[in-house]
Amino acid sequence: MRKIPFAVGEFYHIYNRGVEKRNLFQDNDDLGRFFKSISEFNTEKPIGSIFENSFKKKTQLGSEASKLVDIICYSVSQNHYHFILEQIADKGIEKFMHRVGTGYTKYFNNKYKRSGVLFQGIFQSRHINSNEYLLHLSVYINLNNAIHKTRLGSFASKSSWDEYTKDFKMELCHNKNVVLGQFKDKKEYKKFAEKFLKSMKERKEYLKKIENCIIE
Repeated sequence: MRKIPFAVGEFYHIYNRGVEKRNLFQDNDDLGRFFKSISEFNTEKPIGSIFENSFKKKTQLGSEASKLVDIICYSVSQNHYHFILEQIADKGIEKFMHRVGTGYTKYFNNKYKRSGVLFQGIFQSRHINSNEYLLHLSVYINLNNAIHKTRLGSFASKSSWDEYTKDFKMELCHNKNVVLGQFKDKKEYKKFAEKFLKSMKERKEYLKKIENCIIE
């Protein structure tokens, strides 16, 4: 039983990583398959496997049916992911994440000739209970790799940052306006995000100095 129930119309921070911190994606095809899962499995009507669904008419695809969740923003790195999701159907988040996790694990295990779980247990969740939390978390997720100063390959990291700051072709976020609607335009959001990123980096350096003093 989860400590917090998922309610329709509420926003949640959803995240998880690979079991034993292993990489979830080995190449561009893996990352593409994960994003295809995000798009195709977001439907109240089960679609079966993505392979089988590829032979159906476009009107039958998950992206065309009633959705389970609205994706507000996302960040996917080589060994973990973050989402802000709004639940729009009863048990939508649980159904969506179960389908994405199960489907991708089957794909990954088949491709790399392995067995067993791929993700570290059931996905983690936090209820977003204030607008301030929503705004700051959107920055944390959109700029997740910059915050952690990760150096990854070209395929290893994708986020919704470009959707929030540019005219971007790939649109996975269904309701960015819940965040962007609070700013004059995308440029204003970008300034807000970069200012918050700077303060987070400074805070990390400050806490690091304190930890070093304690150790000494």
